[in-house]
Amino acid sequence: MSAVLDTPPELSVLVAARREAEASALSHAGGVTPRDAWALVQQGHAVLVDVRSAEERKFVGHVPDSVHVAWATGTSLTRNPRFVRELEAKVGKDQVVLLLCRSGKRSALAAEAAAKAGFTQAYNVLEGFEGELDAAQQRGHADGWRHHGLPWVQD
Repeated sequence: MSAVLDTPPELSVLVAARREAEASALSHAGGVTPRDAWALVQQGHAVLVDVRSAEERKFVGHVPDSVHVAWATGTSLTRNPRFVRELEAKVGKDQVVLLLCRSGKRSALAAEAAAKAGFTQAYNVLEGFEGELDAAQQRGHADGWRHHGLPWVQD
């Protein structure tokens, strides 16, 4: 049997994401929606890694029990040169790793870096925690983790 036929239904979203990533020539495993990401984490099939800065997590909120490895730090969002080493210290290279940022852009870069470092299942969480800016230049009204009513907490 092919790997696709052997894939449990709850993991089919990852197969679809990988196919789309390959068709788009992405260097990482692809992207999943916030709802799919939460389902994978709840079922124990994935680790959610928040790549936002510590300040963003503290003041905007974060997903309970998510792993934190900042892609960039400080208010100027300076690229974290230790990102891959810190990620390696917290998750295995063969684990399904779902990377989450504010809008899905930094986490896509983080997924690319992780894939380049040998993480075989690094996925971007599309839409991010807060979502894209809308016409009024505000986040969270059209998409994103919080917009979908998924679990989050704030310090």
